[in-house]
Amino acid sequence: MKNFLKVDGRIRCKPSDLGVSAPVLRVNKVFNYEMVEKFSDDFNSALEKNPKIIPIVIDSYGGEVYCLLEMISLIKSSPVPVATICNGKAMSCGALLFMFGTNGLRFMSEQATIMLHEVSSGSYGKVEEVKANANETDRLNKMLFEMVAKHIGLPENYFLELLHKQNHAEIFMDAKAAKKQKICNHIGVPELITEVNVEYKFSLNKKEIII
Repeated sequence: MKNFLKVDGRIRCKPSDLGVSAPVLRVNKVFNYEMVEKFSDDFNSALEKNPKIIPIVIDSYGGEVYCLLEMISLIKSSPVPVATICNGKAMSCGALLFMFGTNGLRFMSEQATIMLHEVSSGSYGKVEEVKANANETDRLNKMLFEMVAKHIGLPENYFLELLHKQNHAEIFMDAKAAKKQKICNHIGVPELITEVNVEYKFSLNKKEIII
């Protein structure tokens, strides 16, 4: 995603001296607790800039589901819309994070790929421990795909049934297929424009006088 800075010509300094940076988050590593901590810090820093929108650029193969859930919680708690942008790939956890972008603000480039699959896990130990792990994996799988289906306005079991029809195999989609499934809203990568302007106001006793 390209960032542009437009500065009012009356401002006599270099754009680099303004200290204005666009609140863009990038998710381009494996989903783990270190990455989640950075994501949380970046997200809160972005909110401090009082933006009208927070863009998240995703290019990831995925990772740990519990880390994904923490990131989804942050997005759902955002007081401003969150745009998700996929330039290259959004797979597994990356795909689900992408899908939790605000409706109408999910973007994919023509060359991008989405990949969905069921939640997976590996376990060892006593029989009952393996069963407990399997039950938790089923719970997470059902919860996540029902959540995301509801978020984008589809029937609750939509993605669970879609994966079942694919014999529970991985599903790869290009931008056109993803748009057809309502996973993305726009094919193309948006531009983020930051404007710095000079504004004059007229006031008396700290009360603005409307001209």
